[in-house]
Amino acid sequence: MSDLIRLFSYWRSSAAYRVRIALNLKGLRYDCVPVHLVDGGGQQHADAFHKLNPQELIPVLIDGERVVRQSMAIIEYLDEVYHASGFVLLPPTARERARVRSLAQAVACDIHPLNNLRALDYLGQQFSATAAQKDAWVKHWIEAGFLALEELLGGNPSTGAFCEGDEPTLADCCLIPQVYNARRFGVDMARFPTIARIDAHCLAMSEFDLAQPEKQPDAPR
Repeated sequence: MSDLIRLFSYWRSSAAYRVRIALNLKGLRYDCVPVHLVDGGGQQHADAFHKLNPQELIPVLIDGERVVRQSMAIIEYLDEVYHASGFVLLPPTARERARVRSLAQAVACDIHPLNNLRALDYLGQQFSATAAQKDAWVKHWIEAGFLALEELLGGNPSTGAFCEGDEPTLADCCLIPQVYNARRFGVDMARFPTIARIDAHCLAMSEFDLAQPEKQPDAPR
């Protein structure tokens, strides 16, 4: 553990957004190291960053001598290493943890990979997809994922003010960035009242609010 945590981030990256929320919920101070995913073909492809993460993806978290890659692993690492700090992001019982992880993975594994920058760039490069076609692709997969999530959240008595109960968890860290993307691509959130309610409740908290893309140091001014 270290007094200095560094997060390699990009203001509009959903995966980095998740980790920023988690760091705030844990009450941990950190330095943001911007990595622009578009300028100059993408700074994530530079040799120095490739050595840090051969996948050439963000986020990457450095905690002292430890380098942690992949947003879900980073969040679980923070919760385990800094367990006594802030909110506990994975609940105490196996049943609760399983539900939180399943909701989080519904976003991080099923929705997000289909609408991240790599996938959209490939659609354009290999299949000549237009910007409008790529936007329609993103919207389709978010709506498909949200239809299932709305049913899972709205129909389960374990859902409280947050995805699981009345304290934020890993699931909320993943959901809120995806709602941001949904609005960005014109998804009608009125179709998903439980998701929209949880999103509003989360964004009323400073930990979520300060993690928003437009409030990051590398966001366009």
